[in-house]
Amino acid sequence: MSTLSTSRRRTWFALSIAVLALAACAPLAHAGDQPYTLDTARKLVNAGGVQPSPDSRSVAFTVTRADYGKDANLSELWIADIASGNPRQLTWDRKHVGEVRWSPDGQWIGFVAADADDHSQVWLLPVRGGEARQLTHAKTDVEHYAWRPDGKAVAYVAADTTVTRNGEDKALTTFTVGAQDLFLRTNAQPRHIWLQAADGADAKRLTSGTWSVEFVLPPSSPPSHLSWSPDGRTLAFAQVPAAESGKLDSVHVALLDIDSGAIRALDGAKRFQNNPQFSPDGASLTYWFPRDGRGDAGDVNELYMAPLAGGGKSLTRALDRNLFNGDFMPDGKSVLVAANDRTTTGVWLQAIGGAAKRLELGDLIVNGAFGYDIRPTKTGAIVFSASTATRPSEVYVMDSPTAKPRRLTDFNGWITANALGNTETVTWTNDGLAEDGVLIHPANEDLAKSYPLVLVIHGGPTSASKGNFNSMGQMMASEGWYVFMPNYRGSDNLGNTYQSAIHGDWGPGPGRDVMAGVTELRKRASIDKARTAVTGWSYGGYMTSWLIGNYPNEWRAAMAGAPVTSWLDQYDLSDGNISLKNDMGGSPWVNDHAEFYKQQSPITYATKAKAPTLVMANIEDFRVPPSQAMSLYRALQDNGVESKFVAFQGRTHASADPVNARERTRLWIEWVKQHLEKPATNLP
Repeated sequence: MSTLSTSRRRTWFALSIAVLALAACAPLAHAGDQPYTLDTARKLVNAGGVQPSPDSRSVAFTVTRADYGKDANLSELWIADIASGNPRQLTWDRKHVGEVRWSPDGQWIGFVAADADDHSQVWLLPVRGGEARQLTHAKTDVEHYAWRPDGKAVAYVAADTTVTRNGEDKALTTFTVGAQDLFLRTNAQPRHIWLQAADGADAKRLTSGTWSVEFVLPPSSPPSHLSWSPDGRTLAFAQVPAAESGKLDSVHVALLDIDSGAIRALDGAKRFQNNPQFSPDGASLTYWFPRDGRGDAGDVNELYMAPLAGGGKSLTRALDRNLFNGDFMPDGKSVLVAANDRTTTGVWLQAIGGAAKRLELGDLIVNGAFGYDIRPTKTGAIVFSASTATRPSEVYVMDSPTAKPRRLTDFNGWITANALGNTETVTWTNDGLAEDGVLIHPANEDLAKSYPLVLVIHGGPTSASKGNFNSMGQMMASEGWYVFMPNYRGSDNLGNTYQSAIHGDWGPGPGRDVMAGVTELRKRASIDKARTAVTGWSYGGYMTSWLIGNYPNEWRAAMAGAPVTSWLDQYDLSDGNISLKNDMGGSPWVNDHAEFYKQQSPITYATKAKAPTLVMANIEDFRVPPSQAMSLYRALQDNGVESKFVAFQGRTHASADPVNARERTRLWIEWVKQHLEKPATNLP
């Protein structure tokens, strides 16, 4: 579930005649004979966060591995030669390395990692060899930073410290809630900008006030980064009026004059405007903004460009995709943009004031969502991390925008020993909408047999299922299942009309979209029509809850993870809270609008559900408060439906630590397996 309106990047959580067409298949299943299981997934390595060096000869990136003994995803800094590959590790025992940034002269690699007090700080590693030194000494975590163009300082963002209470006041636990989530335990503090000299002198505070630099609550895509003007005199950033998560939709681009401290807005935009980036000549800014500012309508994100006096215009309107990124190419005449496009990621060079040209990546799908892991070098080469349907994440390079991609790393070469299911793109039509999704076939499929169909519905809903490497999907394929990952109206892979079609139609329309795809897939002789399960997390949990209540006779089993079941609870209790009115057409507590919230809430129909259902949630989930999972579970129990509610600890939308993430996957698959294998008791 992504809080759609808070910043355009984050991640929220058969009346029609459907015609199914088969697209060209991805590479055939592996010839390996080892099953892909939970134990196999322990080997996965994630290479990403690519940053090319100023001389375009090297690329720095992070490598993340799961350490189950320490229950942590440990990341370190690596570097590879762009011409030859030959990756090598640069840091050890840093635990969590991120925000990799080269100094302008290429002599240092900056990164964010913990200090002795476990606060995230900026560290500098000399490229020619030697130990990293700690640059910043912020009292709270450094969230991100940017090198000044002369390389003599960095600007960074950190939250203000809380006020120290003395005497009897130490026992006070009161705080003002405001537009925050149910599980907040102390006042959120504004984020502000500091300047840190590279020689280690004391940091200088540049901004202050009750307003804040844009921030996010993980798991979410990163907040807007700082951007320096080429002359080092101005910083562009994204500003919000208060450090309250429900007000993050009120974000706009601001400009900070370093010498005077004066701050001014780029233009009159009040919401949805963020991710500014100076042009190479310093005369203009690019930024992210929904089509014509229509964030309330769920319109696609576009890349705008404006002179420093304001008056921006969209560069990417003709592409008609939910676009992100926006790095200038070396000549300053085009920008690199990316977006979900059908069941892949499209990457384009968007000319300033001209047409876009698509890059040919073959079967590679660039990593990321609401911002993609791809960067141009100063010579015009392009580095990125990506996966395919049968190859997990690696680092790649295109020596020019027209060159074929080359792989620079081989962290996941072991995957060739595994038997993986073939991944196929499927398309259909419903309600006059052309739709698509991804189907993973059973590993070692025998076309003379029939297999169950298991739905795994993506969250968002502003997101998309794509044909990249899907670890859980391949585990399910190893169980002998077809795994269907449908896109539905509201998905961001088919243009503005499709993406915005969900507004005012959060459950019924998407439900028909999914069922149209299921109906057509069931026409295949190889799919067992009597054994279908529906599952999903976040908005996928919403769709699962909607489908079991509105199509009760279709499912042998269900798993609803972190499900939105009540839009009223989502408005009152989640981190997005009052910003939800942007998507729902107003507050539920004004006039009679609560009725619309109820009509679109799966809990309204939960008493009709029959499918054995596993409900899972984190017990302090601020994105989708677990009151909604509890309500679904209680409704199922009281109506005699076989059900189980498993909760995970932690203030998060989904446990990301290896042990609990693995357990979530195990429970998910085992519940489906248990009920697909035994005779149905819920179907007519």
